[in-house]
Amino acid sequence: MFNKQFFIENFKTLIYALIIALIIRSLIIQPFYIPSSSMEPNLLVGDRLFVTKYSYGYSKHSFPFSPPIFKNRFFFSEPERGDVIVFKTPADNRTDYIKRLLGLPGDKIQFIDSNLYINSNEIFKSRVSKSDTIYCGDSKIDVSTFEEKLPNGKIYKTVYLKNFTFKNSDVFTVPDEHYFFLGDNRDCSKDSRFLTSVGYVHKDNIVGKAQFIFFSSDRSIGSIFTFWRWNKSIRFDRFFKNII
Repeated sequence: MFNKQFFIENFKTLIYALIIALIIRSLIIQPFYIPSSSMEPNLLVGDRLFVTKYSYGYSKHSFPFSPPIFKNRFFFSEPERGDVIVFKTPADNRTDYIKRLLGLPGDKIQFIDSNLYINSNEIFKSRVSKSDTIYCGDSKIDVSTFEEKLPNGKIYKTVYLKNFTFKNSDVFTVPDEHYFFLGDNRDCSKDSRFLTSVGYVHKDNIVGKAQFIFFSSDRSIGSIFTFWRWNKSIRFDRFFKNII
C-alpha cells in the first residue's frame, strides 16, 4: 500500500540534501578534474582537486551555471601572485581553466630570450633537470625543468621545451581589475599570452583557489572500474597533496 507520508518525508530529505550540497559547492569548496597537461609537472591529467570558493570572495561564477543574479564581486580578497586559480575563460564565460597567477593589475609581463620578466625584472629560475619527459596533449615532449621564484618568495616548478619555442613576446600590460595567468607547462598551455582565446581575466571570472589533490588516476592505464589495474592506474602518492 502506498505510504504518502513516507514519500513526502523522503522527498523533503532529498531536497534538503541537495540544498546543503549546493551551498557547500557554491560558497565553500568544489571538486575539479584536470583534463589537460598545461599545468604539468605540478598538476597531471587525472588529478582531482578541491578548490575553495571563499578564498577571493564571490561572483556569479561561484554558482552553478553562473546565474546573473548579481553583478561584480563581493567579500573580495586580492589573490596573491603565484596562486593556482580556477577561472572562467573570458572567451565564453563558461569554460573552467586552471592556471598560475603571474600578473596583477598594472603589471607589465614580457618574455625575452625565453626568460620571464615582470615589471622589467627578470624572474629568477634555476634548472633542476635537463632531461624530463612530460605530456603535451596526447604526445610526450622532452623538457627542462626549472624552479621559478617570484618577487613575493613563491617557488614552484615549471617546464620548457629544450629549444624554448616561446622565446620573445610583446609587453602584456594587465588592465585594472584583471589578472594575467600562465600554465606551468610553458610551451604547451593556452593562457593569457593568447589574447583572443584567454587574455586578461577579470576578477569577476575567478572561481576559486586550488588547494589540494584528493584523488589521482592515470586513465591511459585503466579506469576506476578496472580494479585489477588499480595498483598501476591510481596515483596513491598524489592523494592529499598540497598544490604549490
